[in-house]
Amino acid sequence: MLGSKFKHTERFNSGETESPTFPLLALARHRFFIDGKGVTTLVAGAGCPLSCAYCINRELLTRTPKPITPRELIEKVRIDDLYFRATGGGLTFGGGEALLHIDFYEALRPLCPNWKLTAETSLNVPRESAVRAARVFDAFIIDIKSLDPDIYLRYTGREIGETLGNLEYLIEAVGAERLTVRVPLIPGFNDESDREKTRETLERMGVSDIEMFEYVIRKTNR
Repeated sequence: MLGSKFKHTERFNSGETESPTFPLLALARHRFFIDGKGVTTLVAGAGCPLSCAYCINRELLTRTPKPITPRELIEKVRIDDLYFRATGGGLTFGGGEALLHIDFYEALRPLCPNWKLTAETSLNVPRESAVRAARVFDAFIIDIKSLDPDIYLRYTGREIGETLGNLEYLIEAVGAERLTVRVPLIPGFNDESDREKTRETLERMGVSDIEMFEYVIRKTNR
């Protein structure tokens, strides 16, 4: 049983001075193999460099975020410490773009060394953010949209260069086995042929954990 193997004896590192904050929008507990391995808590934050035509979190991203320090986040989620450690789970950061808040994660990581940290990301961020993220996160869930530059630009409003470059960097820096790449079928933007080309390209790059799915478009996504 959980209680017999894991006891509430671990003391979390409490050293924290002028900590960076995270723009918290929402927490979702007890997510099992949805946002990474094991039991996870999804930590949704504000900010995104993309302007996706069918943003699934459009309403969430309009909320006013609450700044929260690493210590404050630990106190909110530590109730699930046993579940995290027993299942190999932990915290998954998403929302908007997780990699916009690297300072926060660097301060958080030493406070929870036994929890797995996962980033849900488009990778459309400066290279420095990807380099620093590689030192902090245990896994990455990458929403790639499409590897076709024209489709990507039309759907997200941004060029694909940083995304592709950072994907290549992470494969080299942390290994493809730590990456999950999501490739959606997006009505009105790509088709099965494009999605298959994206999948084949990812496999040639060494990525094997590829999630293929179709967007369900609702009025709130538009």
